Amino acid sequence: MEVIFWEEWDKPEAAELDELWSFVQNKENQRWLWLAIDHNTRAVLAFTFGRRKDKVFKELKALLEPFDINMFYTDDWGSYERNITPEKHTIGKDNTQAIERKNLTLRTRIKRLCRKTICFSKCAVMHDIVIGLIINILEFGWCVESWCHICRT
Repeated sequence: MEVIFWEEWDKPEAAELDELWSFVQNKENQRWLWLAIDHNTRAVLAFTFGRRKDKVFKELKALLEPFDINMFYTDDWGSYERNITPEKHTIGKDNTQAIERKNLTLRTRIKRLCRKTICFSKCAVMHDIVIGLIINILEFGWCVESWCHICRT
């Protein structure tokens, strides 16, 4: 996969990483949304779904490889420490405020990410599709009003 940047300033130098908890059918069947945003622009760079395991984090990291990011800001979750070199990794809340804000916005807009909700997915595939579509609509420029107009015609 090749990522083309229009200008050199488009290329992110640092990313904030975090994960959001949700579930499919019942709370024991946990599903995590792993999210990466550009530290400077707050734009979503990549996301993936799965368990809270190193394997899923490695999938997210693979999605970020074309960006050649120099610094990762994370919380203290062990997957990050095990899979990011110390020179490129900073742990702490000072540099993860933007992604925590993004998580709160997503929780507010997507009921399936709320902790206490009556809205939940019955299968993992639909869970991932619905949340992925909403992130694409919110983050990558689909205007909700124009989408509604297309649906009416």
